[in-house]
Amino acid sequence: MTPILNRYRRSLPARLGIWIVLFAAMIFIAALGYMFSVSWNTVRNEAESQASQKLHNTVLRVNDILDDVKISADNTDWLVYRHLDEPEYMFDLVRNVMLNNPILNGCSIAFEPFFFKEKGRYFSAYGYFEDGSVQVEQEGNEQYQYHYHYMDWYLQPKLLNQPCWTEPYIDVDVSNGTASTITSYCKPLTAQDGSFAGVLSVDISLSWLSETLSAVKPYPHSYCIMVGRGGAYLVHPDTTKLLSQTIFTDTLLEPNPEITALGKAMLRGEKGMKKLKVNGSNSYVFYEPEKETGWSVALVCPAKDIFGGFNRLRRTVIAIVLLGLLLMLFVCRRVINREMDPLRRLVRQADLISTGDFKEPLPDSGRSDEIGQLTQSFSNMQHSLVNYIDELKRTTASRERIEGELRIAREIQMAMVPRVFPPFPERSDIDLFAAMTPAKEVGGDLYDYFIQDEVLYFCIGDVSGKGIPGSLLMAVSRNLFRVVAKPGLAPDQIARQINETVAEDNEQMMFMTMFFGRIDLQTGRMDYCNCGHNPPVLIDGGKACFLDVKPNTPLGGDPQWVFEGESIDDVRGRAFLFYTDGLNEAENPAHEQFGTGRMLDVLGGSAFRSARETVRRMTDAVTAFVDGAEASDDLTLLCLKIRKS
Repeated sequence: MTPILNRYRRSLPARLGIWIVLFAAMIFIAALGYMFSVSWNTVRNEAESQASQKLHNTVLRVNDILDDVKISADNTDWLVYRHLDEPEYMFDLVRNVMLNNPILNGCSIAFEPFFFKEKGRYFSAYGYFEDGSVQVEQEGNEQYQYHYHYMDWYLQPKLLNQPCWTEPYIDVDVSNGTASTITSYCKPLTAQDGSFAGVLSVDISLSWLSETLSAVKPYPHSYCIMVGRGGAYLVHPDTTKLLSQTIFTDTLLEPNPEITALGKAMLRGEKGMKKLKVNGSNSYVFYEPEKETGWSVALVCPAKDIFGGFNRLRRTVIAIVLLGLLLMLFVCRRVINREMDPLRRLVRQADLISTGDFKEPLPDSGRSDEIGQLTQSFSNMQHSLVNYIDELKRTTASRERIEGELRIAREIQMAMVPRVFPPFPERSDIDLFAAMTPAKEVGGDLYDYFIQDEVLYFCIGDVSGKGIPGSLLMAVSRNLFRVVAKPGLAPDQIARQINETVAEDNEQMMFMTMFFGRIDLQTGRMDYCNCGHNPPVLIDGGKACFLDVKPNTPLGGDPQWVFEGESIDDVRGRAFLFYTDGLNEAENPAHEQFGTGRMLDVLGGSAFRSARETVRRMTDAVTAFVDGAEASDDLTLLCLKIRKS
């Protein structure tokens, strides 16, 4: 192999041929890369659309069947009330319900103890199918007490005082020993005096559900699962997991954040798609809730099924291109070898230099044409070429690496803060806009916000120091806020927990000022805690003033520091501007600061129109003031107004 490589290294025609083929290969790679990228996205989008539509249609079918079950109960309770003094009529009623609704597995009208005094403590008319006909029986007696007044299907509607679906359960037919998975729709019954009288329940077997979901196979190895409100498997290809395991069971022994996130999203009743590993294989998981029962259905599609045809086509095209490039290399070498014969003399004369010794003088070719000029130019360049190339490579590589890393760091940092406005387009009561401008490639300012349980959480902060260290602490602080902020936790408690975490290993003694806020969107109450940060500006009725806040201490010092929170009963109709000191400390070429007075003049100069307009006016004002001077600090603005309903 080495002689062949040496021969190609010494052959200019061979090298030119290789360069031509490489250039052609680059063109092919660019063209094929674009084609493959577009094709891959097309296949993925089509797969997502197809799978999502199949899943949605399946959920609709499930909804339709469950609606039929619900309607059967809703169309029956008025007859129960009409004949509430005729206990024997209840047997005829459950018989008619079963005859008119063959999809049902059973129907029960169960009453409170001694509701019918002549019937004793237990009275429950129960109907079911047996050998193709409807059978009715008295379900209530002493041996059934744990299957009656103390069962979920009876207690849930009684305690909730509203219709509900039970979680699926195993029902065993003692006559033949068979078991089936059942769910029940239960409605509470009330007596004429308004007291609880009993429960009307209709049962349906989930075997049809498993068959319906198993038939959904957009791809050969795709399959469906369904989980209940607690995460238990109701439908799964592995039937041993039904009702005995949850979607989180496998993560207990081997943690899997992706599966955990999927399970939580399904239990929250969300709809969407996640790409994750299932049983070691990359898969696309589409999930959608069943609104009636609170269950959630997921369709698992292995990526190898979705992109199988695409991958086969890609391998075929790549093989054809490689063969074509090899043929092109052979032809180019033959043609160039013939046309470049005059250069062989120069090659022989420069043989010693070709070994890498640039100090070896070239022989005088005695030519004045291009080859002679090439020889002279080569001689002139050989003395400085090595040093120049080495230095250029080192300088260029170092600069590109640093610039690339800083550019990526800036993109990552900017992607960590919300940048889509309006942030909550479905809500007309929130007007919020924010902007962040780092003084360097990366900065130490941050802001964040999110809504949970009708409560808006937000924060803004400024980390001491700039550049990479400040951006790292900014990223940690932003993620801590997302993790710590949760319902029931006041801003001062959020500040305390973040301070404990940041201060624990703060060997560089970096600190940060932050302002935490929490607004109840239903009442307008705002709880907040200022941790050494600039006081926000309150904008109300065309006037602007600084909000009187307790300063507290910045975060990052002593883990035992205590922070004091404050509150405003109702902030609806009033706007707030939160900012970092890059605003009031911005300097113009004469080293004059923008100051708090100019801030109030800008904000109080005209009536409040919108959060976006307020941030734009303030940004334009400070830009005009600094007049092109280099920014010495990061600038972050966040304007918020809760409108009155």
